[in-house]
Order: sequence, then C-alpha cells, then structure tokens
Amino acid sequence: MTNLFVLQLLNGVQLGVLLFLIAAGLTLVFGIMDVVNLAHGVLYMVGAYLIATFAALTGSFWWGLLLMFPAAIVVGLVLEVLVIRRLYARSHLDQVLATFGLVMIANEAVKIIWGVSPLSVPLPEIFSGSIPLMGPLQYPVYRIAIIAAGLGVALGLYVVVNHTRIGMLLRAGATNRTMVSALGIDIGKLFAIVFTLGGVLACFAGALVAPILSVDTGMGESVLILTFVVVVIGGIGSVKGAFFGAILVAVVDTVGGVFGPIWLRSVLDPSAAGQVGRMLAPMLVYILMAAILFAKPAGLFGGRG
Repeated sequence: MTNLFVLQLLNGVQLGVLLFLIAAGLTLVFGIMDVVNLAHGVLYMVGAYLIATFAALTGSFWWGLLLMFPAAIVVGLVLEVLVIRRLYARSHLDQVLATFGLVMIANEAVKIIWGVSPLSVPLPEIFSGSIPLMGPLQYPVYRIAIIAAGLGVALGLYVVVNHTRIGMLLRAGATNRTMVSALGIDIGKLFAIVFTLGGVLACFAGALVAPILSVDTGMGESVLILTFVVVVIGGIGSVKGAFFGAILVAVVDTVGGVFGPIWLRSVLDPSAAGQVGRMLAPMLVYILMAAILFAKPAGLFGGRG
C-alpha cells in the first residue's frame, strides 16, 4: 500500500509540474492582460505536434525539442498580433467566443496539416527505463526528468518574476495595469512578451508529455479545465499560486482517484464503495476548489506573487 501511495504521489507531482507550465502562462495572460483565453490549451497541443514534426525530420528528440522553442515563439507572436491583440478592449464574453472559435479553427488546421491519426514521439534513449526508489518500487526515468524540468522552469520563473525588471513590470501589471501604463511602460510590448512567454511554456509542456502520450487533436481541451481550476485555486495573476495550485490539484486528482474507492471500503461494502468511488473521484478537484474558495475567495495567493 505504501509503494502504491508513493507511486501515485509521484504521478501526481509529475502531472502537477505539467499543469504548472500551462497554468503559469494562463494566469499571467488572465491576471495582467485580463484576457479569458480558452485557446491556451491549443498551444499545449501545438507544442506536442511541433516536437513530433521536428523529431521526425531530424531523427532526434533533442533537435526536435531545440527547434520547438523558436517555432513556439513565432506561433505565440503571430497569435497575439493576429487575434489576441484585437480582444484587449472587448468584453470577457467576446473573448470567450473568439478564443473558443480559435480552438475549433486550430483543431481543424491541425487535422489538415498533420492528419487525423495520432503521432508519437520516441523516448530519448538516455531517459528510457526505470530506477529503483524504495524496495521493489521503480519509477520511469523520463517521468522523473519531467518533474526535474518543471521544477527547473518554476525556479527560473521565480527568479525572473521576483528579481528582474521585467518581473517587476509583470507583478505591477497584475496588480494595477492602469498605473503601469501611466508610468510610460509600453503596454503593447509588455502584453506581447507576456502572451508569448505563456505560449512557449504551454508548448514546452506539450513537448515534454509527447513521448508518453499520443499526440492527438483535442489534447489541449482535456487539460484546459484543470488548468483553469489551478488558476482559480492559486489566485489569478500569481505564478506562485499557479505552482502550488497545480501540485495540489494534480496530487488530489491522482491520489484521490486511486485511493478514494479503497478508503470507502472501510465504511461501505465493496460494490457500493466501488460505485461511489467512481462517481466521487472526478469530483474531488472541484470539492477542493469549493473548499479553498470558501476559505480564501481570491485563491491561495490572491493577485500577488
């Protein structure tokens, strides 16, 4: 039982760092630019397709990952200039409708360019296999690498947000965008940087997960709802909140989904525990969100951090 708990805990942390990479960009876009971007998950999907394409062309996962970054920057900038920039002065309803339309357009464009069949990305040889953790428990090396990469990005974002001038502008923009503009900061350039940074982080998350999941259209929608839950729990505009919110949501989702039915067997008969557990497990994240918002309506870290 202990080994199963440790295994699911690690799976939760691995999912958490991926959610953080997606949510960090989304919370900056929402918190600073005040744009409700339902198409953020599309960038996660595009990142996976980009690395699948470049890895197939070069025959190397590492070259695919390296080439993915400049392509992701171009995608982010083009999307900001052609679509998102025109939504800044519009209502949230207009932003929701426009970005939802963008999701459908992007999914169809992906089908036209790459086809409807799922793609796969080969696992880099250096990260193949598993390593022993405790007793008979082993854990895949690549999943540990994902955790390490996510924590490294989180540390880098912490340094950028808290110890650089651009980070100071991001924090100020999340708190009072009007004041930042009044101080002579080029808001248009700041918004373009924020959106592109968020897009690159989402693409990086898609690229990381591509070797362990099939690359398919619609994969962005599957994580978008959890990402919004992370942003709400962590506090809109807070990168620190996005990190802790992502880890919390992913661990509750993963561990609760496995151990919920097991714990229910101590108070219910096995058949009823299984049935209730299957219904309750998908609701755990939303119960968690409701409990946190009841105690802290602005999220764990409000609009700061």
